[in-house]
Amino acid sequence: MTAQPASTSAAPLVHQDGSVLTIAVSTSAAGTSLADDALAQGTAILHEVARGEREVGAILLVGTGANFCAGGNVRAFASADHRPTYLRGLADDFHAFVNALQAANRPVVAAVKGWAAGAGMSLVLHADVSIGGPMTRLRPAYRGIGLSPDGGLTWTLPRVVGSARARHIILTDQVIDADHALSWGLLSDVVADDEVESAARSAAEKIAAGPWEANAAARSLLTQSATRSLGDQLYAEAESISALSASPEGIEGVDAFVEKRSPDFGAARTS
Repeated sequence: MTAQPASTSAAPLVHQDGSVLTIAVSTSAAGTSLADDALAQGTAILHEVARGEREVGAILLVGTGANFCAGGNVRAFASADHRPTYLRGLADDFHAFVNALQAANRPVVAAVKGWAAGAGMSLVLHADVSIGGPMTRLRPAYRGIGLSPDGGLTWTLPRVVGSARARHIILTDQVIDADHALSWGLLSDVVADDEVESAARSAAEKIAAGPWEANAAARSLLTQSATRSLGDQLYAEAESISALSASPEGIEGVDAFVEKRSPDFGAARTS
């Protein structure tokens, strides 16, 4: 869900440095709730990535305030003239962003500092790599305001932690500390609190420096494996590795290995 006035921060909410697209999903305004303008901008730019109109190797989700994202702006919910219409619009906008994130098919890294609650937790579950700190906390938070989850949380969470644990987390509105989040697979790594964003950015840059087509293919295979039989997955893997071997990046990677040099995937993409 989204509800926030335009940011007054001088820093752009959506910007690209090299091959990394950074989207600030929250700001210090409105209690670090979702940044409506950033989601709108991010959705449009992610569609450009999906259409091949923008060259992006990785997507980095950050919060510019004290937290990654504390969820939707509940005060805005309360002041809406007609809450059902307002909340449906917010959910549709949020889901458009989630769908665009998926359609872009680029590795997503989340810098999960502080709280990731409600919609913030939903976003963490859409990241391929999520890095937090010892003070990171995740919480569904919907039940506490009498609402049900959005942002795909009821779809992603059972796939990460299993159905029984997902039900327990959501129905008891469990606060998950960094240690449990790491052991349950909700976080990929835990670093010092003041290093969360730099570590996440470093991971995004490392991913973006690699082979983009192979990254996209691996991401798709991992996503689709949940609904495929082993036989179907083996077939898809064989098709993928065969096709990539003829791609510029695949040719460069294999040739570089044989020639005992570091591959230059960027040059291969533009040749």
